[in-house]
Amino acid sequence: MEAEKIELLSDVHSRLWFTYRKKFSPIGGTGPSSDAGWGCMLRCGQMILAQALVCSQLGRAWRWRADGGQPEDYHRILHCFLDRKDSCYSIHQMAQMGVGEGKSVGEWYGPNTVAQVLKKLALFDDWNSLAVYVSMDNTVVIEDIKKQCRQASSESRFRPRPCGWQEPFTSRETPEQACSHTDGNRATTCPHSQFHSDWRPLLLVIPLRMGINHINPVYIQALKECFKMPQSCGVLGGKPNLAYYFIGFVGEELIYLDPHTTQSAVEAEAEAGSGVDDQSYHCLRSPRRMKITNLDPSVALGFFCKSEDDFDSWCNLVQQEIQMKRNLRMFELVENHPPHWPPFVPPTKPEVQTTGAEFIESTDKLFESEEEFEILNV
Repeated sequence: MEAEKIELLSDVHSRLWFTYRKKFSPIGGTGPSSDAGWGCMLRCGQMILAQALVCSQLGRAWRWRADGGQPEDYHRILHCFLDRKDSCYSIHQMAQMGVGEGKSVGEWYGPNTVAQVLKKLALFDDWNSLAVYVSMDNTVVIEDIKKQCRQASSESRFRPRPCGWQEPFTSRETPEQACSHTDGNRATTCPHSQFHSDWRPLLLVIPLRMGINHINPVYIQALKECFKMPQSCGVLGGKPNLAYYFIGFVGEELIYLDPHTTQSAVEAEAEAGSGVDDQSYHCLRSPRRMKITNLDPSVALGFFCKSEDDFDSWCNLVQQEIQMKRNLRMFELVENHPPHWPPFVPPTKPEVQTTGAEFIESTDKLFESEEEFEILNV
């Protein structure tokens, strides 16, 4: 038990912990310079996405060391979330992308809305090349996910690291040519290039409502089974207007990271791989707990699948542990796109005149707003 407790604490301490911040540059130039009181679900969205990026770039078994010595990719991931307008997943970008979802800057988000924001911001992140799929109507469609994840990442005309984050290719070279070099007489490929893979890493988000005013007890065991899955990336949820990032459970209590601590924004160099004072981005105290029965029924489940085999394994687990054993399913997993739904079109980055995350000033015309999730039948 002692070894398990040590491993649990190591896992919790290694998670990137995003909280309220103050004294950052005003959002949109004239907006708020702190997200205290309204940004907790956005911070939880950052945490679930950061965990997916850590699993993708560093591996699930990676652990943070308080004495420093973190790999370069760790600092690149952290730079994506710094509180500055040119960081891909900053509070600035998330708040302004939320305008396209009908949310004013400074307005509180629900789990589904933040999932839609993450899906759209991920389109501008060429380094991670993450596919974010947000389910609709409590239904996960295997065919649609595979179509999105097999979407050729070579559509992007930007180099992945280490050739240069969002550095344009020349017009005559292919991504494979740009990331290859000659080692004597043997041609080799950049080990960080993601163009050799025909599967983009997947962050699967499933917004659900597990009851009306309170969580229906029939879903509790299924929720626990989701946390047990090796692909689990955590759950977005909490209490009304209080968002938490749930990462596991002990008995009948959920373990979570709490964003409701206000810290000063961290100054950092512009170079993506440079070191950052990261002590405040890790929760070094014991994780907080909450009774599962106190959970608000509106949640969003998160899963990360690095490969197609990983996704197929997740599908098998869902069928065995949730679909076949529970009288009331949390969500449906179907093989083919429902014929009565509109055709599935994988999301693509809008055509714009500038590159990088910094261009997002108004999102009204970039995307159409997604529908909210529906209530589960209970």
